[in-house]
Amino acid sequence: MTLYRNFRTATVIVVALMLASMASVSQGKLAIDERQLSFYHTHTGKRLDIVYARDGAYVPAALDEINRFLFDFRTGDAAQMDPELLDLIFDVRAALDSDGTYQVVSAYRSPKTNAMLRGRSKNTGVAKKSQHLLGKAIDVRLEGVATAKLRDTALAMRRGGVGYYEKSDFVHMDTGRPRSW
Repeated sequence: MTLYRNFRTATVIVVALMLASMASVSQGKLAIDERQLSFYHTHTGKRLDIVYARDGAYVPAALDEINRFLFDFRTGDAAQMDPELLDLIFDVRAALDSDGTYQVVSAYRSPKTNAMLRGRSKNTGVAKKSQHLLGKAIDVRLEGVATAKLRDTALAMRRGGVGYYEKSDFVHMDTGRPRSW
């Protein structure tokens, strides 16, 4: 009788734990139905906290606001940022179990700025056909996360290019072909 009672108690506990686990997964799924990002632009000092997708669809007004926020701060030019880039950095942050703010070093880059940066030195890591020119790249830090860990997480996703700039303490992520440097 005692063995049966212990088995029954253990079964109830296991079922309760499974139900609690399923509930937390369900709640997590609901949270993913709303994709939110937080940015701090290191050159302008501006902040942006925004829901850019809801219920599986992008929010056009939010994408427009992100395009304006991730502009080329040197020229004032803006371009359409690749929504897949936003999904990538959202997923990287989620994989790190973080809700931190992305500190933006660079995002969209105009041809004029790209040429100027390339002209400074051929060893700067500025590509002639940079993904920044297409709105498909961003250089960031993630608040509370070591850049090496940010790099490793982005690399593991294999969803584009990942560059690690240890001295400048930022990670480049793009939605071009998978590669790393």
